[in-house]
Amino acid sequence: MPFTSLGLSPALLRAVSARAYLAPTAIQAAAIPAVLQGRDVLASAQTGSGKTAAFALPLLQLLQQAPSEKPRRLRLLVLVPTRELAAQVGGEIRSLGQHLPQALKVAVVFGGVSINPQMMNLRGGADIVVATPGRLLDLADHNAVVLSGVAALVLDEADRLLDLGFADELSRILALLPAQRQNLFFSATFPPAVQALAQRLLREPVHIDAPAEAEGEPDITQRAIAVDPGRRTQLLRHLITQNAWRRVLVFVATKHAAEIVADKLRKARIYAEPFHGELSQGKRTQVLADFKASRLKVVVATDVASRGIDIAQLPVVVNYDLPRSAQDYIHRIGRTGRAGESGLAVSFVSADTETHFRLIEKRQGVSLPLEQVEGFEPQQAAISPPVESAAPSTGGVKGKRPSKKDKLRTAAAVADSAKDA
Repeated sequence: MPFTSLGLSPALLRAVSARAYLAPTAIQAAAIPAVLQGRDVLASAQTGSGKTAAFALPLLQLLQQAPSEKPRRLRLLVLVPTRELAAQVGGEIRSLGQHLPQALKVAVVFGGVSINPQMMNLRGGADIVVATPGRLLDLADHNAVVLSGVAALVLDEADRLLDLGFADELSRILALLPAQRQNLFFSATFPPAVQALAQRLLREPVHIDAPAEAEGEPDITQRAIAVDPGRRTQLLRHLITQNAWRRVLVFVATKHAAEIVADKLRKARIYAEPFHGELSQGKRTQVLADFKASRLKVVVATDVASRGIDIAQLPVVVNYDLPRSAQDYIHRIGRTGRAGESGLAVSFVSADTETHFRLIEKRQGVSLPLEQVEGFEPQQAAISPPVESAAPSTGGVKGKRPSKKDKLRTAAAVADSAKDA
């Protein structure tokens, strides 16, 4: 199915061609006609599925059909969970709309930076705002943005928005929006909170469950390496040096761990930087720019970076700390093996985290042998296959009762990510 069959305008088809999109992805083919019809949409869309274009293209076309206003009135609001995703989505919307006969103003707003430049940018209004919830409410409180004219609302990464504790902010924002509007929910998973919100807000939505493109399945080699917790940094340094890895994204559980691991790597003359919610926006932007340009070899990140960051040709992802859930594992390793490239995902597994890792495997439907690296063989209790029982351990997987460790990890992740608002 070509893009020309979806009902898009010549200007948008030109933008699609300029971005070298050969054919619509599954989510684009299903969502674009529905959005053009003015329907509400509830879509399951994984990272890298092309969901931004799936909602941006038809909504840009609908905005073009309405007469322009002076000052500009906010008509399209896109809510996202993190600063990086806000910048990415805003940039893609601008790119897709660059050939439109009627220029549209896109404003990207998020916390962690001064509010004054964002308020100045919103003088005269904006047609489209891409925002994190907390900063949008700050701007509304300053009368810098008016939400009463919004014609379409997009919740991008809806599960992540609610998972990061934005439920109260979302409720306040929804109260400021007009009752009559088009609603689009895009989410990788549909936990009860997302389902409840969708049932409350969506009107006879089109349900879309876009499977991964068969020809687009990422080529990611997954490895699990047994190692004692105290030797993970040494093993990481060894693997980077031994395998001559050019760029590595390392995931840890807390911002403190990100700082410590990055510092130890730098002392070993491996250029590394931490990446977490406590950093200033300027620092985070610089770290990502250096990483993308290969001026930086290693970024040690909390899960604030697990979604919404597209790093071309990233060869390796390392789970220094295991993620809380199988879904988070998928999002982490999905940072590599993109756009037809092959990638490698390595997980460090210790005696006390093996049960959790096996549950992540089970949720994915895969089974990985636990490797040992010479010189780093674990000395703690021997790692052995988990024993099935009538009451299996939950290991903190989402949807099950979390352990104390899982609750601490969750609290740390929320504290890191809340800075993005």
